[in-house]
Amino acid sequence: MRGHGTKFSRKMEEAVAALLTQPNVDAAARSVGISVATLMRWQKVPEFQKALREARRAAFGQAIARLQQMSGAAVATLGKMMVEQGAPASTRVRAAEAIINHAAKAIEMEDIEARVAELERAAGNPKPGERFGGPL
Repeated sequence: MRGHGTKFSRKMEEAVAALLTQPNVDAAARSVGISVATLMRWQKVPEFQKALREARRAAFGQAIARLQQMSGAAVATLGKMMVEQGAPASTRVRAAEAIINHAAKAIEMEDIEARVAELERAAGNPKPGERFGGPL
């Protein structure tokens, strides 16, 4: 990057996207039209590292949102398999175990959230919306 300072180029933006979509560094470099050595060198540049982290977070956030969207259908599928008389007993038992395990984790999460909220109130750190006496 000699001569370019820390300027973040369009090629670097393309390389960030390629690293998220291509199966490996070689394919990412090839898809952008740069050498693997250049891409490896760019990966050591703080601005490039930051952009790659941000892009990965955004992609992961989208994946989490997709999981949340699909969770209703997943629960319905587990419920159907659990009560499906024609399904093998082992399948029904696994579905039942999954439902129980996830329900227990949900209760634990609710309990933890309630405890954290109580600790925040006790410490004088109200949640957003509680600062002025109620929801905004």
